[in-house]
Amino acid sequence: MTMTISLTPQLERMVKQKLSSGLYHSAGEVVCEALRLMDAQERLREAGLGQLRQDIREGLESGEPTPWDAEEIKRAARRHRAAQLAGETEA
Repeated sequence: MTMTISLTPQLERMVKQKLSSGLYHSAGEVVCEALRLMDAQERLREAGLGQLRQDIREGLESGEPTPWDAEEIKRAARRHRAAQLAGETEA
């Protein structure tokens, strides 16, 4: 299929740079590669959104929320770290 497209001057320079690199033999190859990369990026984004939706669904289905105390979490982490350090000095 033949298609005519218009590019901004910046995009045209990019295509010409790719052609001058020798990696591509035609502007069509450059555009095809760009479209393949765009498609791959969209699939990755959709996969990420799908995972996020799944995580949200699991969170909503996990039951009632439980309150948490940031200060208690910090205290527990400090106790855990202190126990680790004490174990290192005994060895």
